[in-house]
Amino acid sequence: MKRLIFLLMTLVLFLAACGGGNDSASNGEDGEFKERTWKIGFNTVEGSVRDVAAKKFKEVVESETDGAVTVEIYPNEELGSAQEMIESVKVGALDMQIAGANMMANTIPEYATLSLPFLVKDFDEAHAVLDSEIGDKLKAMGEDQGIKVLSDVELGFAQITNNVHPINKPEDLEGLKMRSPNDKSLIETFKALGSSVSTMPFTEVYLALSQGVVDGQFNPLDAIYETKFHEVQDHLALLNLTYYYSYFIMNQGAFDGLEPELQEIVQNAANEARDASYEFTANKDEEMLKKMKDSFVEITEPDVAPFQEKVKPVYTKMEDVIDPEIIKETETFLKEYRAEQ
Repeated sequence: MKRLIFLLMTLVLFLAACGGGNDSASNGEDGEFKERTWKIGFNTVEGSVRDVAAKKFKEVVESETDGAVTVEIYPNEELGSAQEMIESVKVGALDMQIAGANMMANTIPEYATLSLPFLVKDFDEAHAVLDSEIGDKLKAMGEDQGIKVLSDVELGFAQITNNVHPINKPEDLEGLKMRSPNDKSLIETFKALGSSVSTMPFTEVYLALSQGVVDGQFNPLDAIYETKFHEVQDHLALLNLTYYYSYFIMNQGAFDGLEPELQEIVQNAANEARDASYEFTANKDEEMLKKMKDSFVEITEPDVAPFQEKVKPVYTKMEDVIDPEIIKETETFLKEYRAEQ
């Protein structure tokens, strides 16, 4: 039923977009922007970093257009699953989405590059890659799919939780049933660590954890806290396993159809949304740990080196999925970046 409702909504939105094309083509005769409403969807809850970014985008766009453009925010998969929303943006049935790069990798495999385990060590390295020619190349890949990538939105580094035992070494993950997003690099990472992997939408994870359908999951601390995973998990391992980020996306044709002044406003608003996400995550881990420390039976900080060694084969496997040149370029860039620091 939920899927039927989503498909009907997609059809209605698409027909409305077709019928409303003139509204997005030009300003009114008096030079003011015509009134229009844009919808932004994402799969995390209100108060999450995606929500913070969406609200910043809304604030800037509505201010810069003197309220002519209204931005409506729909969190928690209210407009469909993450993958369904990506497809809706591609066909112009949904205006915008803050979509996980790892989810978009189902459409554009290279978007899983930064999902490779332990590829980047910290936020500065991640930002450097995304701000480089590599980042520009990744963004441009959306165009062939009808997607305009406006900016990135930071989510944070993924940490591991589970209900079975503390994680201190790679062998502790053997046999655990782990939930993963449908990202091949992450799936292969946990297979390399000996876990069995189950993929499911983010909104279903809490119930799956509470009912024992899966033993554990991995997400940034903010996501763990905001979705209350700490209430149904006993053990937390701080590993900075992989860098999580989203792309702020819009239908390419819809963006191209905007007048240049409004395009500039949209791009600037997306850049401010990115900056808001960076600011939000900068000191969030320490705050989240303080809030959750009494909920976990044990919090561990394992030595990363044995885990890095265990997942090395993932890089080779992913060369069958991701353009090997992108992986090589990113590794070379990071090597040079680290040498300069």
